[in-house]
Amino acid sequence: MQGLHLTADLYQCRCDAAWLTDAPRLADWCLQAVQAVGLHPVNQLFHAFPAGAQGAGGVTATVLLAESHVSLHTWPVQRAVTLDVYVGNFADDHSAKARTLMTALVDRFQPEWTEQRSLDRGDGE
Repeated sequence: MQGLHLTADLYQCRCDAAWLTDAPRLADWCLQAVQAVGLHPVNQLFHAFPAGAQGAGGVTATVLLAESHVSLHTWPVQRAVTLDVYVGNFADDHSAKARTLMTALVDRFQPEWTEQRSLDRGDGE
């Protein structure tokens, strides 16, 4: 049980607002980004929430990977996004692919600032 878990909280995203609300558009782009770094999607779910009293609804998304998963949640009213990229490193080390994917995800949303964390998972044996 070895892996790398990356998280990012994105604030004041300057991307086109559709990236925060359009689940099909986000799904197409995310799947391309996952494949571009050499990870392997095996399933996905992108759910758009309806608009509420405060404004546009966001998107919750998960891409199940052969290597583990990617998830994101958009908060269009706050122009914020939370991201998770987790890869298991059992047979191969996918850490560089995970870091490259996280960079692509952050860049897609163009935040004014981020809070990012990295956690090595497992005991290393």
